[in-house]
Amino acid sequence: MSTLAPSPAEEIREFVIAGHGNLDKVKEMLSESPNLLNRSHEWAPNDTETALQAAAHVGNRDIAEYLLAQGAPLDICTAAMLGRQEDVQRLLQKEKTLINATGAHGIPLMAHVALSGNADLAQLLAQNGAKTGMSMALSNAVSKGHLEMTRWLLENGAPDIEWQNFQGKTALQIATEQGNAEIAELLRAYSAA
Repeated sequence: MSTLAPSPAEEIREFVIAGHGNLDKVKEMLSESPNLLNRSHEWAPNDTETALQAAAHVGNRDIAEYLLAQGAPLDICTAAMLGRQEDVQRLLQKEKTLINATGAHGIPLMAHVALSGNADLAQLLAQNGAKTGMSMALSNAVSKGHLEMTRWLLENGAPDIEWQNFQGKTALQIATEQGNAEIAELLRAYSAA
């Protein structure tokens, strides 16, 4: 019996899913079908995602760097997730409205920069008007164990520390589960203040 090849839409979907966290599969699929690089999957109306956007919104640096090296265009959300301050500044100088950019699934720019741990870049974005996504940013910073970014968000973003991620977990629950006592203590002190 022969197996049918996946449809182009199924192949794109599989590639985008791999972009979230399976570098080996991304490499394999891209070597077999180079045209997948910048293709996007439509999850719902007005909700599309490329493999690079997938890597960016989950903070997968290795996959993002690989896709960029293969020729995927650098967008501001990916640059923010990678902590590339000069690239972010350059992109903002070209188009100031990018300060309100969102990545896949409408995820705000500040949530991407929190994954990098670059508090200086977060400060730059805030000074330029990035205001949305602070609660998600806090969750992302905590999930990556970025103490200084967590501190910066608490001091500058007034996030809702009871905000829950897609798994229904608060930042404190994430820090506790990861055994990150320093971040957990910081979150408790903030909520007590």
